[in-house]
Amino acid sequence: MLPEFLVTMTTHVPDGTSQQAVDEVRAREAAHSRELAAAGHLLRLWRPPLAPGEWRTLGLFAAASSQELEEVLASMPLRVWRTDEVTPLSPHPNDPPDREPAPIQQGTPEFLTTFTLAIPDGTPQEIADITIAREAARARELAQQGHLIRLWALPPERGSTLGLWAASDAGQMREITESLPLAVWLSTDITPLTPHPSDPATAGKPAGKES
Repeated sequence: MLPEFLVTMTTHVPDGTSQQAVDEVRAREAAHSRELAAAGHLLRLWRPPLAPGEWRTLGLFAAASSQELEEVLASMPLRVWRTDEVTPLSPHPNDPPDREPAPIQQGTPEFLTTFTLAIPDGTPQEIADITIAREAARARELAQQGHLIRLWALPPERGSTLGLWAASDAGQMREITESLPLAVWLSTDITPLTPHPSDPATAGKPAGKES
């Protein structure tokens, strides 16, 4: 499996650009996204919460190296107006081995979580090891239920875990995170995601305007 990267893509269309030019670039971007998905480089696309007039997309990409990823991103038509923030992702031991896309097909909302673990000083190692083992077992349960889709380790300097989840709504997502054995030691940030029309996991379904 190729290394994976989370890319935050922020687009600023120059003032005075005609709507026709914007539409043409968007159409080329959508077509090229399909090509990148077919080549195995573009895995997922989402929209995070946006402020009025903001144009931002989250993408999950795969590439052999940071250099190859840059070549992939530079090949995208919207790059002429876009800045990209790249976060390398590493395998996580609790990442589900079976990545069944059924929740996505059913239209279940998705969420990204960032977990930062801080085990209190003085915690006996045995207690920490038992809790971490219970966390792994709970992750397997949540994956089997279709809630946990992916887990990655973020770069060491951030000391965090990135998760992709499916839940009926934000309330259920909070309940899921609170059910984790490590929850008492975790700082948790939840980002709701909305579908992107060029997302490879939902390609071919009715969608709104490309962005």
